[in-house]
Amino acid sequence: MSNIHFITHPEVVVDPAKPVPRWCLSDKGIARMRVFAASAAMAEVRNVWASDETKAIEAAGILAGFHGLPVQVQHALHENDRSATGFLPPSEFEAMADRFFAEPDKSVRGWERAVDAQARVLQAFQLIAAEADGVGDMAIVAHGGVGTLLLCALQGVKIDRAYDQPFQGHYWTWSREEQRVLGGWQSITPE
Repeated sequence: MSNIHFITHPEVVVDPAKPVPRWCLSDKGIARMRVFAASAAMAEVRNVWASDETKAIEAAGILAGFHGLPVQVQHALHENDRSATGFLPPSEFEAMADRFFAEPDKSVRGWERAVDAQARVLQAFQLIAAEADGVGDMAIVAHGGVGTLLLCALQGVKIDRAYDQPFQGHYWTWSREEQRVLGGWQSITPE
């Protein structure tokens, strides 16, 4: 049986003039993703999926390119919709993210509700998993917020930011055989 690796894009170029979904990977993010693509953890990857956000497609492209694979895009893997507020300075963003996870049934300042984002990403994950042929591992490259919501759903725990990745560029693994998450977030590169 194969595993499914849920990977978050690494570091990005923060550009307040661009919509957040169109941000690109930074040089550091590209370098980290190249190291990860060549790692033993990704040696069995045979399918690569990404959200339709630029940074996820770029990260997935590095992984897929290393293995000579195409990137398949699933729109429903996008990050929680934060377009109501647009770009927020880091401290304000972190406070909003705290509220997003703490009040999952509410739309905080117009953001997509956490429960809705969780249902969306869980359904996308299930659709992708159903397409697996069992030959090799699958990689899904997306975002930390929805990755945390999915992790909570698959582990059967309440939505809580305590389960969030420490910083961009992490992954966790779902065992298709055991139908469970194998551990928590791991960095894509040694720190």
